[in-house]
Amino acid sequence: MTNTNKDFFTALDALETERRLDKELLIASLESGLASAYKKEYGEPRAVKVNLNPEKFLIKFMAYQTVVEGEPENETQISLEDAKKIKEKAEVGDIIGEDVTPKKLSRIAAQTAKQVIMQRINEAVREQIAAEMNEKEGELVSAIIRRIDNNIVFVEIMGSQMEGVMATNDQIFGEKYEVGDRIKVFVKRVKDSPRGTQVIVSRSCAGFVKKLFELEVPEIRSGLVRIKNAVREAGHRTKISVYSEDPNLDALAACVGQKGVRVNAIVAELNGEKVDIILYTPNLTDYIARSLSPAKPIMVKLSEDEKHADVIVNDDKLSLAIGKGGMNARLAARLTGVKIDIKTLSDVTEMDFDDDENDETGDDEQEI
Repeated sequence: MTNTNKDFFTALDALETERRLDKELLIASLESGLASAYKKEYGEPRAVKVNLNPEKFLIKFMAYQTVVEGEPENETQISLEDAKKIKEKAEVGDIIGEDVTPKKLSRIAAQTAKQVIMQRINEAVREQIAAEMNEKEGELVSAIIRRIDNNIVFVEIMGSQMEGVMATNDQIFGEKYEVGDRIKVFVKRVKDSPRGTQVIVSRSCAGFVKKLFELEVPEIRSGLVRIKNAVREAGHRTKISVYSEDPNLDALAACVGQKGVRVNAIVAELNGEKVDIILYTPNLTDYIARSLSPAKPIMVKLSEDEKHADVIVNDDKLSLAIGKGGMNARLAARLTGVKIDIKTLSDVTEMDFDDDENDETGDDEQEI
């Protein structure tokens, strides 16, 4: 090595800044790469260790042998007699080092060192970013769509070099995606795969909506308003229940915002998906009634084990309570954790007056 070592360490500082890696990791990668290049260039059979000293701008190559009794079996060993010529107090089992710092590494050796170093640095970058992404699991991040293959959307997560994968079931029904689009995604999980660390992202899960509410509602971010539960059929409807332990704070109003500005921003991000914000109450009967919004039940009868509820609505509100394809009732059941049967007022009146006609009212019941 020459006195240009200072330039080498200056370049190392620049690389540290550019790649956002700590210097210790870079130095370890460089030491390993240079040692590999040296052994290949000089055919060195001994163990080689390279020491970099950024403070003194020094690069030192040391070759090591183990002290053995009698004749060495290979060049990684040195006899006790020869070791004492180097170190007077050497003993069997000691490691004896020799300074083998070259004046100059050949171009081939330097290229080998560069390849090993860059490979190790890239691995370190991936590990570092994977660690950062693990911290983002369960969070909302911005991403750019880079490619679409067989309806699977591949995104680049902004602020990192990680690729996110959004499978078909993690996409919002009816939403169109184009390469170059910037979108928000929810980090479901980070997993290792044969192709490296893979980030699974979603726009269809309930967690995505929860994070949108956190983003838009300061009271949720601060913990003044809390989300009890959220359920969703992406592209169609979301139900989210909220509450506050502060009696002076209106949780519903906080989530809706002045003139609906907060909830409208969320609906816009969801491309017009309907969002029902429900005020949670520990009174399960009331909670079930509220969960069927926009319908307003006449009565809710809860079973003793609180696992089943009969809900009665006006005849003209049955379809509203059930929802298209049973969606509204289905989401209400998931939100509350209670199995729901919806009946009309006519059903109940008819059963009261004529039990013999019970079988004729089955078509008006919706079981979930």
